[in-house]
Amino acid sequence: MAKRRMHIFYSGHVQGVGFRYTTRSVAEGFEVTGFVKNLPDGRVELVAEGEEAELDSFRRAIREAGLAHFIRDEEVYWEEPTGEFKDFRIAF
Repeated sequence: MAKRRMHIFYSGHVQGVGFRYTTRSVAEGFEVTGFVKNLPDGRVELVAEGEEAELDSFRRAIREAGLAHFIRDEEVYWEEPTGEFKDFRIAF
């Protein structure tokens, strides 16, 4: 299976609730690299690279980790991976 890049913009009550820290913790259970960060407009941006099935599972696990009720909308974009990441971290 080919590697992909999943680019998500989460909106809702996603800042100030531990969203980034929970997402980073969830990422530790998956073979994904990338980042999660707060945006000035109140959204959270997530970029992750890995196998597509692994990324789909990671996305589901984020919601199942108690974050679903904070998310009003998620814009998901599938892109070609760049291989620029070595791990998954919180970006500032």
